Amino acid sequence: MIAGLTEEEMRQALFGPAGVPALSSVQQAQEEPTTIAVIPPQAVAKGTPRKSRIPRMKVTLRVGNEFEGETEMFIHEADTLSTLQAELEATKAARKKFKYIEVISVKPAR
Repeated sequence: MIAGLTEEEMRQALFGPAGVPALSSVQQAQEEPTTIAVIPPQAVAKGTPRKSRIPRMKVTLRVGNEFEGETEMFIHEADTLSTLQAELEATKAARKKFKYIEVISVKPAR
């Protein structure tokens, strides 16, 4: 830093030349205030609430109560992203009604 500067030179360097008059608070208050238009928000139509997209897996099982007997298709939709969890959930649901269970497919539901 240069030590040879006087106080007046430092003020001039920081704030500019003294010849420029600063705006007083009275002059600022006399300026016209800007008008701001307030627009009320539009009313939102109340309808049925949207369902959030829940990830689902569709599990297809072949189930029956007789070993190598008559079977039927059992479709279960699980609310998970995990194919293993969906398969276990579908198998558990099918066990309540059927004795023999075979997993055919586990696919994402559309």
